Amino acid sequence: MNIKKTLVLGASEKTERYSNKAIHMLRNHHMPVVAIGNKAGMVKDVSFSKEQQAFEDVDTVTLYLSAPHQKEYYDYIISLHPKRIIFNPGTENDELEELARQHSIQCLEACTLVLLSTGQY
Repeated sequence: MNIKKTLVLGASEKTERYSNKAIHMLRNHHMPVVAIGNKAGMVKDVSFSKEQQAFEDVDTVTLYLSAPHQKEYYDYIISLHPKRIIFNPGTENDELEELARQHSIQCLEACTLVLLSTGQY
């Protein structure tokens, strides 16, 4: 498995949230993780805020925001030049997928947790 720096968009300190589970699983797989939430927080060894920071070398953006909440992040996501965006269940968004494809960004409608647990990440 390659090391893929991942931005978790929609991070939460709430342990029942899938974004929280994803950060734990990504770190357990030794993936570098950066995150943005709707407020500042900390999950495992990953601290996050709601600021759209200019992270370097982001391979994957994994989304945990519903389509209407993604709109404010469109330009930001594109500006990071990720190789791919993972649309986790409930985050599917044709508009963002089309925009990403125009910028040669691969789009996957998949579950980060499943991809990691099956070695397909």
